[in-house]
Amino acid sequence: MFQYAFMIRALIAGIAIALSASLLGVNLVLNRNSLIGDGLSHVAFGSMAISIAFNQEPLFISLIVSIISAYFILRVSKSTMMSGDAMIGIISSSALAIGVVAIQLKGVSSDISSYMFGSILGVNQNDVIVSIIIALVVVIGFILSYQRLFAMTFDETFAKAVGQNTDLYHSLLAILTAVVVVFGMRLMGALLISGLIIFPTITAMRLFKSFKSVTITAAILGVVNFVVGLISAAYLTTPTGASVIIVNLIALLMVNVIKLIWK
Repeated sequence: MFQYAFMIRALIAGIAIALSASLLGVNLVLNRNSLIGDGLSHVAFGSMAISIAFNQEPLFISLIVSIISAYFILRVSKSTMMSGDAMIGIISSSALAIGVVAIQLKGVSSDISSYMFGSILGVNQNDVIVSIIIALVVVIGFILSYQRLFAMTFDETFAKAVGQNTDLYHSLLAILTAVVVVFGMRLMGALLISGLIIFPTITAMRLFKSFKSVTITAAILGVVNFVVGLISAAYLTTPTGASVIIVNLIALLMVNVIKLIWK
């Protein structure tokens, strides 16, 4: 199976994206901002559809729009104008609706289903290189900022009191999440990429209570579940994104069952 070049590309890029998403997901889930990933996936798909309809580069347009949306959502959620989840819903549904209408009105014949549910055939060499760079940035950034992220996650008031620029870190996390969502969209699909952010952390939290243990376990689960899902998708000829999410769901259910038995 791995004698094919496209499988090797999908494996390497997928591991990098899964690792990045899992690490970012720890902070997002614990800060109750996990919906940002889901909202950005809809924004990325909508902007991609619009760019295809107008014969523009879909990846570049999606990246720019997603980063701007991530920052805007974060700014509004910190103000009293509107709750963060309401803003996510407005932006994501609007972008998705505009993208679908643009595709229909322009009569674009290109198949966009792979962007919705993921396809291992859509990963090229540039995606692999960029995914590795993203993973390195996330991992190195996480290691260097571990103490700051820990303080910001569990006591943001204290973190601000000791001079930590929490707004900057929130902005960087949102931007990195947008980048991971856009580049993971080809492999996982826009409708399922947020699962890579949420599932590993939730499963890890069922096993451990400490921040360090949850972080390490989430990273391992994210990578392992992706590899198992990718292999399952190849053998069963099912969409990659759906297969990976089902594997994550099974892992979460198994952990819950084990916890119930051991109580």
